Amino acid sequence: MTSSSLLNARLLRTTALGVSIAVAAMSAPAFAQDATTDNAEDTANAIVVTAQGRSQLLSDVPVAISAVSAETLQNSGANDIRQLNQVAPSLLVSSTGSEANGSARIRGIGTVGDNPGLESSVPVFIDGVYRSRSGIGLNELGEIDRVEVQRGPQGTLGGRNSSAGLISIYSKKPDFNFGASGEITYGNYDYWRLSGSVTGPITDKVAARLDGVWVKRDGFLRDTTNNTDVNNRDRYFLRGQLLFEPTDALSIRLIADYTYRNEKCCGAIYVDNSVNPYIGNLNNPSTPLSTGATGTPPNVPQADGNNIINVLRDLGQPLSAFSQGYSRNLSVSPGRSFAGKTKDYGFSGQIDWDLGGATLTSITGYREYRSGQAGDLDYGAVDILYRAPSDNAYRQFHTFTQELRLQGEALDGKLDWLVGGFYANEKLTVRDNLRFGTQYGRFASCRLISGGALAGLYSPTSPGCVAARPAAFGAASPAIYAALDQLDSISDKGSIDDRYRQDDTNWALFTHNIFHITDKLDLTLGVRYTHDKKKFAATFTNDNQACVNVQNLVGGFLGVTALQPVSAGLIGLACQGNSTAELNGVSINDQRSEDKWTGTAILSYKPVDDLLIYASYARGYKAGGFNLDRSALKNPIQIVGGVPTWSFAQAGGAQSLVGNLQFDPETVDSYELGAKYSTGPFSAGLTFFRSDFSSFQLNTFNGSLYLVQNVNGCSADLNGADRDQSKFTGSPNYNAAAVTTGACAADNVGWGVRTQGFELETSLVPARNFRMTAGLTYARTKYRNNLVGNASGAPLDPALRLLPGNNLSNAPELVATGSVTWTPEIGSSGLTGLVYIDGRMTSDYNTGSDLFPQKEQDGYAIFNARVGVRGPDEKWGIEFWAQNLFNKQYAQVAFNSPFQEGGVSSAFSDPQYPGGRQIFSQFLAEPRTYGVTLRGKF
Repeated sequence: MTSSSLLNARLLRTTALGVSIAVAAMSAPAFAQDATTDNAEDTANAIVVTAQGRSQLLSDVPVAISAVSAETLQNSGANDIRQLNQVAPSLLVSSTGSEANGSARIRGIGTVGDNPGLESSVPVFIDGVYRSRSGIGLNELGEIDRVEVQRGPQGTLGGRNSSAGLISIYSKKPDFNFGASGEITYGNYDYWRLSGSVTGPITDKVAARLDGVWVKRDGFLRDTTNNTDVNNRDRYFLRGQLLFEPTDALSIRLIADYTYRNEKCCGAIYVDNSVNPYIGNLNNPSTPLSTGATGTPPNVPQADGNNIINVLRDLGQPLSAFSQGYSRNLSVSPGRSFAGKTKDYGFSGQIDWDLGGATLTSITGYREYRSGQAGDLDYGAVDILYRAPSDNAYRQFHTFTQELRLQGEALDGKLDWLVGGFYANEKLTVRDNLRFGTQYGRFASCRLISGGALAGLYSPTSPGCVAARPAAFGAASPAIYAALDQLDSISDKGSIDDRYRQDDTNWALFTHNIFHITDKLDLTLGVRYTHDKKKFAATFTNDNQACVNVQNLVGGFLGVTALQPVSAGLIGLACQGNSTAELNGVSINDQRSEDKWTGTAILSYKPVDDLLIYASYARGYKAGGFNLDRSALKNPIQIVGGVPTWSFAQAGGAQSLVGNLQFDPETVDSYELGAKYSTGPFSAGLTFFRSDFSSFQLNTFNGSLYLVQNVNGCSADLNGADRDQSKFTGSPNYNAAAVTTGACAADNVGWGVRTQGFELETSLVPARNFRMTAGLTYARTKYRNNLVGNASGAPLDPALRLLPGNNLSNAPELVATGSVTWTPEIGSSGLTGLVYIDGRMTSDYNTGSDLFPQKEQDGYAIFNARVGVRGPDEKWGIEFWAQNLFNKQYAQVAFNSPFQEGGVSSAFSDPQYPGGRQIFSQFLAEPRTYGVTLRGKF
């Protein structure tokens, strides 16, 4: 990090801390004025939450929870869970390559990437119904009553287990009084949003509610090649409800909703040339870099240049793309598309029945979710990799859930008991048609030829990217050149219709009990038993015959030391991502089953009515599963019995390797010490926490394939074997034997990730029409110093060599949030004004799960603002708003550009950039948006 970056980070930390301390300090004089502010309201105390399966005041719940009211959601402009970042400092929600699988993180912990085989560390529940993946919460939400963000593992209640926290969203119920509301919003990027709601009685026992939202907006990114916008909005949402209350003891609520999206998502740009190093003759691309031995090749890369940049340039990638910074003009191949369609719909029913001595709650849900997403997945103008928009590319969930809870009191009110059960059946289908582009063959052959000793033969306009064909390989020359021609011939080949099916059955029994030891002292004990079973099956269709042909031509030379690099390179590039006709018509299957005990224990004490202090322990769990990506089935070349093996047949067939797709369950032991104070216009909460994660599930794209690996720690010193760069194929000192080093004895394996720190949340209401909030989270979320790949102590994958001892990705150490809401009266006519601003300040963090330094994001601050005028009783209103008010440009996630890693010569060495000559791309955050909203209700 540069000295200016360090200075900015320090200033940001100081500012963030100052904001929170300032608001807290203001509470003392404000509280002293309580006698004179007769109209001040204890707003915090009015918030009721159900985090413990019971309706309780937020200030009385001995768990770490942020509750966001409907008013705050409206003022912050929150239409989906991403905007919660502004008001919940421990939460970070981001979306990258597919909005179908956005990621939510709490205290720096979350599920990384777009692989649907991984469950969410921070799941989303809407009206008590579990949603299969947290990205589904990126849909429109309609009229919302409140949102509860529970921090830390939820190992007892909460429907399905979660290891880091959960987000519970509660929509507004039908009302027995008639009412209707609507709003029209227009903003930049030709943004239109129309929403409306109507509710009222059907009979004196039945009420109904209907909500609807329609949104359309141009994209934040521009595809100039195909003359279209990307990352646009075109969606609608409908939700209907019936509330049936036949008696005071029985309430039945039925909900049905439907969401449809037809949008282009998600474009990415190259990280600029300050990060993508060794671009060579970037400023003079028309000037030959050097001349080859024969004098014929026009653009042989210079020795210290990045050969992958030169290859991309020679095949049509404008070099300006590597220096555009945060420009939102995409590099896209002609004819490629980011089009996607999503359908999300379902039904749920909740029954609350007071039986006299106990209350029975039943929540039944059925959901169907289908999302198809095309993409130019090399994110450049050279046609390397794509997914076509078709019915052969989608992910689909069919989910049925049933939760039952029975709650009551015993021992003369000394015991508040709860028992229950949960059942879920989730059928997941993934279909894929991921294919090499029309230029992949020439790109791959040029990548190989330009990357080292063969650079003198480089000619991007010649077959096989070879200008002349001397007998450089002796007797092997004919086979090597024939293999180059086979590699060069790959055009629009790969998957035709791969299908993955997973049938997951999950059931649990739980109990959660609060013992009132005294009037001031409570002991909460909860325990849960969970059984999870997954059945997996996959079939593959593939037409990449070049992979098989190249294997046959050069496979015999893998054992020849001098030819092994060339042979391995040819096979690896021809079979990237296991795109091989060997898999055509192949079927595989597997299953796994696991049983886990989780639970919680909380001791809470109220020395005075306004103060609650507590200490707690919780054990959480997230189920294991299968990596639903064929690239992880087997690397193109692997060592079997000390012999290089390149075909599935030699490895015993694809079925014998299906175990490579499995990953273990993630568990966590968490400890908290907290205090909540609430009186008059002021409330505050302070939580100290530590959580240790074992078999942490990490999903990483290393530029060629998707790795899902469990990360654990070793109590013994591995002497740097877990971070040895010579394990990495991009290292100039690559040593294949080093890949097997860094193992740990199973008895010494323990937790691999720890998050610890504190959270402070405050609220101040010194007057009826004025409110301030502030939050501060310090979370040191780090990997252990010595890491291994699973609970048995196997070595960590070489692509993860930077993890030991470092912070996790997307886990800033310091985050501060704050908001101010002022609604002054305007004259005596009933008019009121609105002035609202919120901010989130974040310290530096790395956005890549492999922690390459090129993916570092400097700290930044985001502010939203809203001003307006409202009529009497807020029957109408006009509001002007801005999101990302100061147009801060930053990246959500940076990643290895697919297949775009250059060759490494012995002259190349740069320890500051251990990614070698890998090129990087990034998904940008949203720019500044602004507009006007008209509201009305009656």
